[in-house]
Amino acid sequence: MKDVTAAPRGTDSPTLSFFGAADSVTGSRYLVQNGSFRMLVDCGLFQGFKVLRERNRAPFPVRPDSVDAVVVSHAHLDHSGYLPALVRDGFAGRIYASEGTLELCRIMLPDSGHLLEEEARFAAKHLWSSHADPRPLYTEADAQRALDRFEILPEGEERSLGPGVAVRLVPAGHILGATGVRLRVSDRLVHFTGDLGRSDDPLMRPPHPFEPADVLVTESTYGDRHHGEVDPERVLGDVVRRVVRRGGVVLIPAFAVGRTETVLLHLSRLRERGEIPDVPIFLNSPMAVSVADVYSRHPDQHRLSPSDVRRLYELATPVHTVDESKLLNLRGGPMIIISASGMLTGGRILHHLTAYGPDPRNAVVLTGFQAGGTRGSALLGGATDVRIFGRDVPIRAEVVSIDTMSAHADAEGILTWMRATASPPRVVYVTHGEPAAADALRARIKRELGWNVRVPEHLATVGLPGPSSP
Repeated sequence: MKDVTAAPRGTDSPTLSFFGAADSVTGSRYLVQNGSFRMLVDCGLFQGFKVLRERNRAPFPVRPDSVDAVVVSHAHLDHSGYLPALVRDGFAGRIYASEGTLELCRIMLPDSGHLLEEEARFAAKHLWSSHADPRPLYTEADAQRALDRFEILPEGEERSLGPGVAVRLVPAGHILGATGVRLRVSDRLVHFTGDLGRSDDPLMRPPHPFEPADVLVTESTYGDRHHGEVDPERVLGDVVRRVVRRGGVVLIPAFAVGRTETVLLHLSRLRERGEIPDVPIFLNSPMAVSVADVYSRHPDQHRLSPSDVRRLYELATPVHTVDESKLLNLRGGPMIIISASGMLTGGRILHHLTAYGPDPRNAVVLTGFQAGGTRGSALLGGATDVRIFGRDVPIRAEVVSIDTMSAHADAEGILTWMRATASPPRVVYVTHGEPAAADALRARIKRELGWNVRVPEHLATVGLPGPSSP
């Protein structure tokens, strides 16, 4: 296999190639090259529109066996989810990440492989795939092999990765273990935000201040939005009371890592104040239950004590088996079901949506960003049916969006974080956002900060300017 893009190995000047998240909010993959040394910052899955998902099946832009190292900013699949395929296809180097990220990847990557295998078997059995013999992108066994390549890099410690390249991880908020990635490439400093958390997040601690860098690669998920002053707890309480009065079911698709804990925190506070009825709450996400122990082991990264974490998970009845999950679809309301995935891209929540989506007594509560092309985005846009397992399911349930529950900084939050630096970067690359969001943030950085800023194209390769570069 030949390299599709990137500078030839041995190129004198360091380069940066945008293999993902350059025209979308998913698929974060950045190749940094210094001479013959190649490394990736993040190695995520593309999600959403089919044209983006198909990139997961395309050959990797460079030979996986030509990559020397990978650094992962955090465990969400759009940043880590392609690692099993990369290792299967020949990558033999080390994967560096914080301890929290490794612990979460030990849960999330095998689960992703299992779900991919399950979806392929289901598609073959029910003949709803366009492929005669549907195959998973990777397997659970592939994910286990990828985990063997991980090595913990403590936050704040600078580690040499190869000739002229060193890395340091700094806290980014967002979710447990999430970090910004600071690279020293020859005499250049490059900072990748990963996903930048909020200073006012009810669960996570704020991100580390932005230290000076020559190049900044920033996310822009909410680059065109303001979280506003809407209290997510109040909105959630209103929805629950409204649906319970009509005997309905509240479906909350939530990311198993980060968002589920936030949802449980808000429900716990509402219950303690007597602001929502004492109806059953079911947590139908085995992954989310597993994550509880990880949060308990890392109290320094979030605002909850171990006893708080236990109390949150005691609020909901965990659903472990497939049969228990199926029984929920026969139970009826009133009740609350929290289940992955947050953008309705897969998992048990789809079976609940099939069962309860057609009934107007029920509600679907979207608690975070919905990437274009996902079922969550379709519902947000007013879709009256969504395609699930090869058939169109009518949606008559109330759809409520609470994007103020997001764990991403909004545009103002990103700009405030940038303003804290003692000196501006030579160039900012705006990535990991839908085109409108990325361009809106670009315009604000240019107008309000006066910085040199660009939105790169997919597969573009650029030189890394140093302190004295023109």
